Order: sequence, then C-alpha cells, then structure tokens
Amino acid sequence: MNLGRREFLKGTGALVISFSIPELAFAQGQPDPKLQQLDAWLAVGADGQVTMFCGKVELGTGVQTALAQIVAEELDVAFGRVFMLMGDTALCPNQGPTVGSQTIYRAGPQLRQAAAEARQTLVQLAAPALGAGAEQLTVKDGMVSAPDGKNVSYAELVGGKKISRAFSGTAQPKSPDRHAVVGKAIPRVDLPGKVFGTHAYVQNLRMPGMLHGRVVRPPMPEARLERVDEASVKSLPGNVRVVVKGNFVGVAADREEQAIRAARMLKVQWTQSVELPKMEDMPAFTRATPSQDRVLAANGGVDAALAAASKTHKAQYYVPHQMHASIGPSCAIASVSAESATLWSPTQSSFNLRDAVALVLGMPREKVRLVWVEGSGCYGHNGADDVTADAALMSQALGKPVRVQWMRHDEHGNEPKGVAMVMEVRGGLDAQGNVAAWDYQVWSPGHAGRPAANGPGNVLAGAALGLPDNLLPTGADRNARPTYVFPNSRVTLHLLQSSVLRVSSLRGLGSPQNTFANESFIDELAHAAAADPIEFRIRHLKDERAIAVLEAVAKLAQWSPRPAPRGGRNAGSVTSMGRGVAFVHYDNYSGYAAIALQVQVDRASGKVSVERVAAAHDCGLIVNPDGLKNQIEGNIVQTLSRALLEDVKFDTAKVTSLDWVRYPILRFSDVPDEIAITLINRPDKPSVGAGEPAASPIMAAVANAIFDATGVRLRSVPFTSERVKAALA
Repeated sequence: MNLGRREFLKGTGALVISFSIPELAFAQGQPDPKLQQLDAWLAVGADGQVTMFCGKVELGTGVQTALAQIVAEELDVAFGRVFMLMGDTALCPNQGPTVGSQTIYRAGPQLRQAAAEARQTLVQLAAPALGAGAEQLTVKDGMVSAPDGKNVSYAELVGGKKISRAFSGTAQPKSPDRHAVVGKAIPRVDLPGKVFGTHAYVQNLRMPGMLHGRVVRPPMPEARLERVDEASVKSLPGNVRVVVKGNFVGVAADREEQAIRAARMLKVQWTQSVELPKMEDMPAFTRATPSQDRVLAANGGVDAALAAASKTHKAQYYVPHQMHASIGPSCAIASVSAESATLWSPTQSSFNLRDAVALVLGMPREKVRLVWVEGSGCYGHNGADDVTADAALMSQALGKPVRVQWMRHDEHGNEPKGVAMVMEVRGGLDAQGNVAAWDYQVWSPGHAGRPAANGPGNVLAGAALGLPDNLLPTGADRNARPTYVFPNSRVTLHLLQSSVLRVSSLRGLGSPQNTFANESFIDELAHAAAADPIEFRIRHLKDERAIAVLEAVAKLAQWSPRPAPRGGRNAGSVTSMGRGVAFVHYDNYSGYAAIALQVQVDRASGKVSVERVAAAHDCGLIVNPDGLKNQIEGNIVQTLSRALLEDVKFDTAKVTSLDWVRYPILRFSDVPDEIAITLINRPDKPSVGAGEPAASPIMAAVANAIFDATGVRLRSVPFTSERVKAALA
C-alpha cells in the first residue's frame, strides 16, 4: 500500500501508455471540463496482467466489475486479466468523486478510450515483429496474430521494458454490435470475499505501532469547548493520550477498548447556544427559513390557467431528515509525520478529501497521500470523510499512526444527514380531464457538503478548527422539473440559506423528495380526473423512453387499468390491498425507472407491508445486466426503508436517534416477497448510472398504493404504522 507510482511501475516491468484525454476522446456523453486534460493511463505487466488506474472507487455497487468489463472489451483480453487499482491519489488519475450515478457515465468512456488507445499501440508495436501491417492483425485474449499464423502476446511485446506513447486520439472504441464482454452477466469480483468473510475492509486494517483513537464530540457541531479535565482519565490503563486542538477533543490508547473507556470517562464541558425547532414544526420552520428564490422553468400562463381550470387541487409534501445509517460505523487510519501524511480511507472522494485534510493538517497537498480502502456501504456522504480527518489530526498530534473507529452513536449522531424538504404543488384540470396548469415549489438547502479544498470545514475536524465550510447549492432542484409536458407550468426553487441539522448528500439528493411530490400529485390529479394512473401519466408524456418504461412496468406488474382508489372491494376488510405506480427520468437527463408495487395495509395496526415490486429500468447500453439488477434491488430495498420507517429524531439540543431502536431500518422479514425487474437495453445510447434512479419513485409508489388500498392520502414520509393508523382514524 505504500508503493509510489514509480516503484509500482518498476515492479511490473510494464508497458505504460500515458494519455491526455481531450473532449473528443470521450465515446459517450460530455465530460466535466476539468477532466478534459486528465492524464489517464494503464500498465500491462510482463505476465500479461493489465492494471487499470481508476480515480473512481467501489462502494458495493459493482462498478469495479463493470469498469473492468469495459477495459477487457477494448483491450481484447480476458476479463480475469484486468485488475482495477482504485482511488489512490499517488497512483490514479483524478476522475472526481464516486457520486451521483456518474461512474459508468463519466469514467466508463474515459477508461474505454484509454483501453482502445492501448490496444492500438500494442498492435502497432506487434506489426514489425510479425511482418504484417497493423490493419492485418487480430487480437484475442492479449495475443496479437498475423494472417500467416504468427503471433505475439502483449506480455512478450512488453518484455520487461517501459515504452511511453503519447495519446493519439485516433483509436476508435468498438461498436456495441462487436461487444463480447460488455453486456454479459459476469459475477461481481468483490462478492466472494464479502460472502465468505475474507474481504479486507478498512475496519480490518492494522498498522505497526498504531494507536486506537476515539473522538469526544459536543451534542451539536456549533457548541463551543469550555474545558477538558485531562486528570479524569489519567489513571486509566493504556497510556491514554488526550488531544485538544481548537474545538476538537480526542483520546488515544494502546488498545481499542481502552480508548473507548477513556472517551466515556473524559470530562468535557461544552457551551451550546443553538436551539433546534420542535420536530412537529419542521415543515413550517423549513418554509419560513430565509431563502434565495429562483424560477427553474416556466411556460405559458400558470396563474391564468389555474383561474380558468375546471378543477383545481393543492397539496404539500414533506420528507424529513434521514440517515445513511451505514451498518458498519466509519473507520480510517492515518500516519502523519512532519514531512508527509498517508491516509487509509473508505471515502467516495479521494482527491477532494486529500485536499481538505491537507488544510486541516496545515500541509501542502503534495505531501498528503490518500489510499482508498473499501468500507461499509454508504448510500452517499456518511461519516467516512469525517473519521479520516479525525485520524489525521490525532496522528499529527501524537506522532504515531492512529486508527479511529466510530461507534454506533458516533455514526448516527454525527454523520451528515439527508436534507429535510418541503414541496408544494398546485394543479388544474381542463374540461377533458387533462392537466391545464402545474405550479411546483420546493424549499430545501443545498445537498452537497463534501469536503474539498474550498470546504475543509465540511469535515468535523476542520469545523472544530474554525476552517470554512461550503455547502454547495446543488441537489435541491434534482427532478423538481417534471418530465410531463403541460401547457402551463412553473417550477420555483426556494434555496434555503441554512439547515436545522448538518446535511450532505444522501442517495439521490433531492430527487426522491421531488419525485415523491411530483408523482404523488400526478396521481392525485389522475384521481380527480377519474383516470387510470398509468394511462394518465402516458397521456402527458412525449419522451418515448419514459413512455416505454411505464408500458414495460405495466406489463411486468400485470396492471389492469382502472382509477384509484380500489374502493368497495376493500370495504370492511381487516386488511386492504392496493397498488401504486411512480416514474422518474433521473435528473432529467440520466436513467429512466418506473416502479409499480403492491401493498397490504393492516387497518387495525396501520402497518404497511410491501408484498411485490415490479421495476422497469432503462440506463442506455447495459454493461453488466446481473450487476444492474443488484443495483436496482438495492435501490428498492433501501428506499422502502426510508419510505416506511426512517426519520431522524432530535430534541431542542441534539440528535436523539443514536441507535437502531430509535432509528429503525427495514428488516429481512419486511423485504418484499418478490422484486421483478425488466431491463430495457439501448446499445445506441450512452451508458448511465444505476446507483440512484430506481430509488426516486419508491416513496411516491408506496404512498399511491396506500391511497389505492385505503382512500387515505399520506403526504409526509415515513409511512409508519402510527402515521397510517392516525390517518385511517
């Protein structure tokens, strides 16, 4: 793990192809401008092994496998020969953070182009040796062959030498009809170790001479440190050290249980001036928070159309703060000296976190190396970045490697939460039952609070030192604009200038919340028009791919057209059955997903059971259909948990959801009996991500199904037994 780039390459005896990839080299999509001149490269070892250096990382989503398929495809080598080295700032190109369902969409074309260029270079090197023109040669599993049968392998071409070739920009990736690896259901390379317990997570990592650390934090980040009584832990075993810097307080010991005890025993006094609102006041408090307002989209005359409509309707929707709630609490190790720092971290953003931690340490970023090591799944920005900065600050103070392992109360209490949002929609129908007017408003702060060079205070250790934070004004508008086409429409964003709790990116950012409101309200208008929910949606769509996923999910779910609610067939029943549908064109440019599900509502207890889910999914060219289904299933199960159970509890001083009792998540016994998935492959379209689209329609689909079952409309998440029972009463 401590090898530098030069030492790594020296050990491989590799052919190194160095690239500067311009915009035109991307086979699919348009890259972020900052990536257009990125040095992207790979190494082919003397044994024929291909090492691909990738700035993106594996978060349990299967991208390690999918990206390796893309590389194997373009290089014409066996999939098993490709090794993905990911997220190491000393070895890998900076391809930005692994977020937003962007890995396949952004990094895939980069690696595809790099691999295509490498293949072209190797074939050109083989031509003189085989006495044939490069255009006459063929490649199979890393073996270059001439028409007369002569051949030479990539490994033989390397011969232990290093040959640098500049990127030419002339290599053409394969057309989809020639794919032999991309599109195949190759088993994920990371799963066997995880299933059999041999996979090394960052939690399993140990360093010689390492100390174990814990951080003692205030109830809320804004609290001010008044006093630390170091004498309160002086007599404890384990050579306990106390680290105090600014508002940061930590303890370290020789053994982990000693550090845990010291953190519990250390006497610390804080002063807190911020008082949180009551949870029941959150929707009104959110709407009253100062905001910057802007119209995101507008056409026609909304106010006049509402005034002239045959029927009008208005509704407000609310989604509370929710957690990433990683099953395994965050962990990291840091080794900091006066000259350099090495961080072992499960971050989603190796380069940005490196830059932020460098500022926390007061070191040039060139002196800081971050080695990515997989941690627990995160569903967005959990505590991984914070714990990395914790370890770095403590290691710098103590002069030894320090491992910081958060506890459950650390993770639940201190991770940045998902944003609480309020959405209000007004709509009107014309005499024919079509939508004549649509007026949408959303109240939300930004969703992007990841650390970077311009936001070192976005990690708790940086904030404790008084470094500036930077909550980016992005994410709140995600899927606020409907895909439906209305003659008179307006979408307004009220971007809040503050948040009740510390927030950052949770799966989908604002898309699940906005889709909850959009897809619930379109369902409410379908009810007002006495129309079938799917037919009503298709009636207002012009995007053929959107229509296709709705038609596909209707077929998969065996949907019988009729208006909701189900009505008399549930009358007098102890339990009520219902169905619901919802759809998203994720971020208005990425993947398409439609969900139809069936629920059972126990009228006595209010418990909602999701029994069957049907999903139709279109993310362009499919790289790995089995991995794609993994992702869709994960989206569905996790967001069902958010829809039915998850709500961060707090009092006027602090977060109180510090364990699984006070923050319950979906259990295995609550997982639907069946999750059926139909995939729509579009080889002529760019591959886009699948880490988030299928999550967005779930909340609305469940709410719509509850309405179909009971005639009761729920507009606040989660749909707990208590909330449903109260609504039924």
